[in-house]
Amino acid sequence: MRDIIEQAWDDHALLEKKETQEAIRTVIEQLDKGIIRVAEPDGNEWKVNEWIKKAVILYFPLQQMETIEVGPFEFHDKMALKHNYKELGVRVVPHAVARYGAYIARGVVMMPSYINIGAYVDSGTMVDTWATVGSCAQVGKGVHLSGGVGVGGVLEPIQAAPVIIEDHAFIGSRCIVVEGCHVGSEAVLGAGVVLTGSTKIIDVTGNEPVIYKGYVPPRSVVIPGSYTKEFPAGSYQVPAALIIGQRKESTNKKTSLNNALRDFDVAV
Repeated sequence: MRDIIEQAWDDHALLEKKETQEAIRTVIEQLDKGIIRVAEPDGNEWKVNEWIKKAVILYFPLQQMETIEVGPFEFHDKMALKHNYKELGVRVVPHAVARYGAYIARGVVMMPSYINIGAYVDSGTMVDTWATVGSCAQVGKGVHLSGGVGVGGVLEPIQAAPVIIEDHAFIGSRCIVVEGCHVGSEAVLGAGVVLTGSTKIIDVTGNEPVIYKGYVPPRSVVIPGSYTKEFPAGSYQVPAALIIGQRKESTNKKTSLNNALRDFDVAV
């Protein structure tokens, strides 16, 4: 399938061939079932499967617009909605919506929220009210995405890594994690943290600051912050994220992750 997808990516005329269409649809079906994924752990690193992202993009021109009716609700789109939640073992609260092609593992809870095509949401994760999981985002086991969290999606550029949130992380209310940022396992983001590809993530726990970009180390406790930047018009405060400590060993997977924030007197 990979060879067929790569050839069609270079020559869109091949989208007319039945073989190409079948390969693309098979990729989306396997994404939906979690057989393949856009990005996956590879030792201590993550590997992005660019050809799968290409298949997702090529899937759009194959699909026709159609009306989807769900009781009194109506949608008009190219993508089918995910279904069979009972068989999948997923709890879905009205008005939660996920697109076909997103993998949602057994034990996930979807409050009124949205999960886009190509996303991977692993078992035991809570997608809380009005949280969004963008296309191709990778969310691990036992993660809590609090109310209003925005996890960004990425399809293009093809080589761009998706947002990755590793196992048992806690993402506080109204956080934004976009542009391929990577949140390590068991990390805790306090309410309102914004992480972009250029956001300075500053560890202030030592005598000297340690600066990361696009990466939050495992078990870090992070809050919104700022730093002073010089401009031609003067000195101004620029948003940043501050690592103020590490989750305690006592705040383990069986303990409410809210406690990890309360240890540092941080808002959830």
